[in-house]
Amino acid sequence: MTTAVFPPGTEERLAVARQAADAVLFEGYVLYPYRASAAKNRFRWQFGVLVPPSWNDAGDHSLQHTECLMEPKTGAGLAVEVRFLHVRRRTVEELRDDGTYAPVPELRLADRTLTTWDEGTEERITLTVPVAALDGEGTTVPFARPAAEETEEIADTDRRVRGRLVRRHEEISGVLRISAAGLDGPYRVSRLSVTVENTSPWRARPDDDRPAALARSLVAAHTLLRLDAGSFLSMTDPPEWARGAVAACANRHTWPVLAGEPGRADLLLSSPIILDDHPAIAPESPGAFYDATEIDEMLALRTTTLTEEEKREARGTDARAAAVIDLADTLPQELLERLHGAVRGLREVTGGQQPPGGQEPPVDALLAPGTPWWDPAGDPTVDPDRDHVLVEGRAVRAGSRVLLCPRLRRSDAQDLFLDGRSALVEAVLHDVDGGTHIAVTVEDDPGADIRREQGRFLYFQPDEVRPLEDA
Repeated sequence: MTTAVFPPGTEERLAVARQAADAVLFEGYVLYPYRASAAKNRFRWQFGVLVPPSWNDAGDHSLQHTECLMEPKTGAGLAVEVRFLHVRRRTVEELRDDGTYAPVPELRLADRTLTTWDEGTEERITLTVPVAALDGEGTTVPFARPAAEETEEIADTDRRVRGRLVRRHEEISGVLRISAAGLDGPYRVSRLSVTVENTSPWRARPDDDRPAALARSLVAAHTLLRLDAGSFLSMTDPPEWARGAVAACANRHTWPVLAGEPGRADLLLSSPIILDDHPAIAPESPGAFYDATEIDEMLALRTTTLTEEEKREARGTDARAAAVIDLADTLPQELLERLHGAVRGLREVTGGQQPPGGQEPPVDALLAPGTPWWDPAGDPTVDPDRDHVLVEGRAVRAGSRVLLCPRLRRSDAQDLFLDGRSALVEAVLHDVDGGTHIAVTVEDDPGADIRREQGRFLYFQPDEVRPLEDA
């Protein structure tokens, strides 16, 4: 086990970053309806999978490489924590009358139905190192997890032993490489490089399938970094003077974002899932549903509709799945209602005049019964079909042609496919917070007519488009 004792304060700071990192670690771990028999739970482990070098299936990689910029102070130390799941195969064996055990497809107990399942155990590789020691070749840390097997007796509700679970780990090994190099210029900035690589010696045979490789893989791998003196620069929205250096950074199969509270930059999360800076779990979330791309309310409601037999199988699939079932079954109505929606910020519509003292009124006051709200249909100053916005000195309105440049924000994986495409502006919209949004349809989209009829457009901000000649 490769571990390091973090200096005072570092563990507390990393714990803040882990709140969002846990969603990365367990994204897709067990999907609704949380049963091993569900088709989508037979094709798991899709994010951050670092396979052995001998496995060359398309789409899988053996390493992650992170490059980011940091401004360390004199004597700064860097704490590194690599986290991943180690897959272990759990098989079910039934106790026979002669005292021996035999594998069975399932074992039905009074409160659950146990089946064969691939579990994931969290692993951590931790390291602390002075930033000054990372110059040049930096430091290299090999790590390994040996093969192992363990058994667990299974008793029914009457305490009678009915069988056992056999869990098997395969051997995995890897290496963590960290280095830093100072950049030329007036600022004290360094480029930090972190590589996590699977070096497992396993040799794939022609008849091996992906589960065989997954058993020897680092699953949902990601890296947490913390500077005890200094700060990281945002790779998504860097200061103007650092944009060139940020563009020169090479990130492979992962993307670094600032972590922790907004306004602080001592934490960084390098994630295999595209995130914004300072990702956070919604405070309304009552617990982990292990499907972070879904909506808690929808998952909770769907889970309560499962039959008792389906819940039995879910509870027997995995301890985390059982916790989800229990959470949904015991969720108080007032907590369920909180999941229906939340207002993060709201400004009073005052016709351009600031409220007394320039302060926004409390959200509760704006949502009080009888409070008037903005009616766009009755506002003569708003006309999406005729309104326009100036982009690069030219008026962009419904009917204008624009070139899409969403790379300015990188907020959605879909942006990678839309960058550089031409589009037709359908409307220019203004929200109550003063923001402007340009609704478009992509010009070579064969479904554009259907989207137009249904009013299903793509939306961009003015700095994400460039004007073209009007149609």
